Amino acid sequence: MKQGVLTRYRVMAYVTAVMLLILCACMVAKYGFDTGKDLTLVVSQVHGVLYIVYLVVAFDLGSKAKWPFGKLLWVLIAGTIPTAAFVVERKVVREVEPLLAKAPTPAPAKA
Repeated sequence: MKQGVLTRYRVMAYVTAVMLLILCACMVAKYGFDTGKDLTLVVSQVHGVLYIVYLVVAFDLGSKAKWPFGKLLWVLIAGTIPTAAFVVERKVVREVEPLLAKAPTPAPAKA
């Protein structure tokens, strides 16, 4: 597994989590204060697209890290629970970084 796989996951976890928090704030504004209907629509669609990208990236990481199905499912669902993606991302990084350290480094190409 390469470092790039983990980096992509970390970026998408943070972006998805932040967008979900923004979406929650928009929903409070929309239903609590009857304002921001158009903004809520745009934010929900952007979060939806980003969540799909998050699913693909998290599944890629999980398959390369050889996670059991239950763990993979929890990581995938974390993008739908406000603040859960932040917590799960930290746990995933602590678990995956040792796997990256064990990975053999490719030999430099001979010219």
